[in-house]
Amino acid sequence: MAHRPKRTFRQRRADSSDSDSDSDSDSAEEPSAEPGAPGEQAVPGPEEEGPPHEGDRAEAAERPLRARGPRGRGRGRGRVWATSRRAAGAAPRADGGAECTTVDLSTDEEDGTYDASESKDDQSSPSDSSSSLEEEFSSIVNIPDAAFIQAARRKRELARAQEDYISLDVKHISTIADTKKDSDEDPESEPDDHEKRIPFTLKPQTLKQRMAEEITTRNEESSEESQEDEKQAIWEEQQMRKAVKITKGRNIDLSHSSEFQTVKKFDTSISFPPVNLEIIKKQINRRLTLLQDTHRSHQREYEKYVEDVKSSKNAIQNLENSSDQALNFKFYKSMKIYVDNLIDCLNEKIINIQEIESSMHALLLKQAMTFMKRRQDELKHESTYLQQLSRKAETSTNGSLAIDEKTQCILEGIESRRAQRRQARALSGNCDHQEGTSSDDELSSADMADFQKSQGDILQDHKKIFEDVNDDFSNIQNILLKFQQWREKFPDSYYEAFIGLCIPKLLNPLIRVQLINWNPLKFNSIGLKQMPWFTSIENFIDNSMQDSKKEDNSDKKILSAVINKTVIPRLTDFVEFIWDPLSTSQTTSLVDHCRMILEEHSTCENEISKGRQDLVKSIVSRMKKAIEDDVYIPLYPKSTVENKTSPHSKFQERQFWSAVKLFRNILLWTGLLPDDTLKELALGKLLNRYLIIALLNAVPGPDIVKKCNQITAYLPEKWFENSTMRTSISQLENFIQFLLQSAHKLSRSEFRDEVKEIILILVKIRALNQAESFIEEYHLDHLKPVINQV
Repeated sequence: MAHRPKRTFRQRRADSSDSDSDSDSDSAEEPSAEPGAPGEQAVPGPEEEGPPHEGDRAEAAERPLRARGPRGRGRGRGRVWATSRRAAGAAPRADGGAECTTVDLSTDEEDGTYDASESKDDQSSPSDSSSSLEEEFSSIVNIPDAAFIQAARRKRELARAQEDYISLDVKHISTIADTKKDSDEDPESEPDDHEKRIPFTLKPQTLKQRMAEEITTRNEESSEESQEDEKQAIWEEQQMRKAVKITKGRNIDLSHSSEFQTVKKFDTSISFPPVNLEIIKKQINRRLTLLQDTHRSHQREYEKYVEDVKSSKNAIQNLENSSDQALNFKFYKSMKIYVDNLIDCLNEKIINIQEIESSMHALLLKQAMTFMKRRQDELKHESTYLQQLSRKAETSTNGSLAIDEKTQCILEGIESRRAQRRQARALSGNCDHQEGTSSDDELSSADMADFQKSQGDILQDHKKIFEDVNDDFSNIQNILLKFQQWREKFPDSYYEAFIGLCIPKLLNPLIRVQLINWNPLKFNSIGLKQMPWFTSIENFIDNSMQDSKKEDNSDKKILSAVINKTVIPRLTDFVEFIWDPLSTSQTTSLVDHCRMILEEHSTCENEISKGRQDLVKSIVSRMKKAIEDDVYIPLYPKSTVENKTSPHSKFQERQFWSAVKLFRNILLWTGLLPDDTLKELALGKLLNRYLIIALLNAVPGPDIVKKCNQITAYLPEKWFENSTMRTSISQLENFIQFLLQSAHKLSRSEFRDEVKEIILILVKIRALNQAESFIEEYHLDHLKPVINQV
C-alpha cells in the first residue's frame, strides 16, 4: 500500500443561498456525515456512474461544498473516510493543486434529509492525478474512535431535544435495531416502545455501502495478515532462542531483524610480525627460567614444612617424657581407649550370653514342669483308684477291680520309686522317716541322660563365649585392677567420675556368665561367696577402704549394687518358674542363698531395693499357689482308716505328711519374710484349713500326739519368746482347742500317759491359761511342775 501524504483541511462556511441551488442538483445523493465532523467530503451518488463532465467538474472545483438540509435525529452507522481522485482525462488545475472531495459512504436511516458537512481543501501531491481508475476507490479507511462516536451521539440527542414534534418520516425507524449495540453504554438514548419497529427484510445496499464493505474487508484481511506475520516472527524468534544458547549480556533482537547474523571470518589481510628460531628459543628459555625459580621456591617451602613437623614431634615427645600433665594425659587416654574397647567387647558378647542364659533356663524349666505334672497326674490316678476301690468294697462285689493300662502303669511307677527310696533310707540308717515327706524328684535313666547331655552342650557353648577375648577384657579381677590403678594414682578424678556407680554395669555381663551354671535350688550348690567374681569385688572394696578416707565412698556399695542388679533378678526367675515349695532340699538351698543376700548385703539399713521387693513377692506368691494346687488330704470313714495297712490309710497318711512338709518349708522363711505373712500362710491357710481337719478325722491315740508334736516343733520359737504371754497367738486358737479335746478323750482311755505330752505342747505354744484350767479340772497335780518350770 503506497504511503499517502499528509492532508490539510480548510473549513468553509456554507451560504444559505447556495444550499437552495445545490439541493436540486444533489437530490439523488445519500446523506454524508455527522454534522460538525471534520474532514467530511461529498462524493457523487450512486446514480452518477459515468464520468462527470469537465465543465461540471470545474464548476464544482470553484464553489465550496455547502451544508445541506437539517440535521438528522437518528444515530448513523460507522463512517468510512477516503479521498477521491481525479478521473482520467481531467485537466489539472491552473494553480497546480489537486481537487479533493469528501465522499460519504454511509446513509442516514432515520430521516430522508441529507446533511452536508463543511468541506476542507485537501492538498495532495501531483502524483495522485496520475493514478488509474482502478485506484480511485482504494482509499484509506478512517474509523472514528469511541470518544468521537459518543460526542456525535450527544449532538444528535441535543438536536432531537430541541424539536417539539415527532418526525413522520419512517426511514429512521429502521436504524433503531442498529443502535442496540450502544444501548448498554448509553441507556438514555434508547428509543421508546412506540418507536421500535421490527424489520422483516434486509434493505438493499447502495453502491457506497458495498464500496465501504469491500474496503473494510480488505483492510481486515491485511490486518490479519500482518498479525499472522507478527506471530510467525515471534514463533521463529522463540525457536531460534531455544536452538541457540544466548549468553548473558547479549542483546539480540530477532523480531526486528530480517538478516541473519553473519559469522565473523578470519581476516587474511592482517599481518603478524616475523618469527624466527632465535625468538622462539629466547621465549622458551625465559619460560624455563621462570618455572625453575618457582620450583626452587616450592622446594624451600617444603623443606621448611618438613623441619617444622620434625620439631613439633620432638616437642610433643619431650613434653610427654618430662611433664606430669603429659603423663596424666597419657594415662587418661589409655583408660579411655581401654574402657571403649571393653564396652565394645561386652556389647558384642551380650547377645551370646542372653541366648545361653535362655537355653539353660528353658532346660531347668522343662525339668521342673515334668516333676510337677507327674506329681499331679499320680495324685489324680491314685485318688481315682482308691475311690473305685471304696465303691467296690461298699457293694461287696466279687472279682478283681478293672484298671486301665495307663493307671496301672502310673501306680507301678509310684510304687517302684517308693521302694527305691525305702531301700536307700535303710542303707543310710534313717528309719524314722514318714511316708510323704520325701521329695519325689527322681528321673529315669533315659531322662537323666538327655538332661545331662543338653546341659553339657549348653556349658560347652558357655565356655566359648570369651575364649577369643584377652584376659584384660574377660577377667573381672584384671578389669578391677585397671580401675584400682586409677583410684591409687588420681583419686580425685576417680571419685569425681563416679566410677563406683559404673563398675556394676560393666561387670554385669561377666557375672552373668559365671551364674549360668549356678542353680540356687540344687542341694550343696556353690555359694555366692565362693564365686570368683564375689571375692574379686570384696578385695577391690577392701583396698578402697584402706586407700580412701572419705565417708561417702561409693565403692562400698559396689557389691550390693551387683547383687541387686544381677543376682536378685536371676533368683527371682528361679522362684517364679522353677522352685518347688514341696521340695525340702530346694527350699533349704534357696533359703540359704536368700538369707545371705537379704540379710548380710543390704544396700542401706532403711532401704529395700525394688529387686528385693519383687523377690519377696515372688516367694509369697509361689507358696500360696502351692497350698492351693498341691495340698490334698482325703477324708475317709474311720472304719476304713483304722486299718493302718489299708491303701486308704496309707494314702491319707502320705498326703497329711506332705502337707506337714509344706508347713515346715513355709516356716523356713522365718526372718526373711514378715511374720504376719508367714502366720497367714502357715497357720491361717494350711494348718487351720487342712491339717486340723485331717486331725479331727483321725482316731485319738499316740499318732495324733506325734503329729501335733511335729507341727509344734516347726513353729518358730521367736513367736513365743515373750515371757509374759499367758495365751498363745490368735491363729493357733483352733489348734489349742483340738489339743484340749484330744486330752479329754485320752484321759478317759488307756492312753492317759499321752495327756502329759499334750500339756507340754500347750506350754510350748504359751497356752498357759488353757493348760492350768485342764490340770485343775482333771486334778492332774503331778503336771503342775511342768507349768511352773516355764
